[in-house]
Amino acid sequence: MVDSDIYDILRSVKTIALVGASAKEERPSYKVMKFLLEQGYEVIPVNPAMVGQTLLGQQCYASLGDISVAVDMVDVFRQSSLALEIAKEAIEIKAKVLWLQIGVINEEAKILAEKAGLRVVMDRCPKQEIEAHGLPW
Repeated sequence: MVDSDIYDILRSVKTIALVGASAKEERPSYKVMKFLLEQGYEVIPVNPAMVGQTLLGQQCYASLGDISVAVDMVDVFRQSSLALEIAKEAIEIKAKVLWLQIGVINEEAKILAEKAGLRVVMDRCPKQEIEAHGLPW
């Protein structure tokens, strides 16, 4: 994926479901969620262990299917082996983008999501992309 595609994705999405959200401030998922919120995105944390709690002021959900608003992008902070199931859920909720974080690599999930019409970014971080390219918002 070229930088212009990344730029287009990050400019077009508004609502991001962050799968694998963590309340631990040292975790990358926490740092990325905080950063994306600061950039003006609506970020919805997904972590079954945190249902009924809030994270950075946002209500936590157990799964993508539990979210009641439209989700533009699913940002995945889970093991690569779980990405296929998350891709299936992203397709079910009609997300537009499946973003697999750095180290999350699953070709089967990528192919499935792309066949369903989702744009897929794999092994990259939206926070790093925004910081590296100084994307104007």
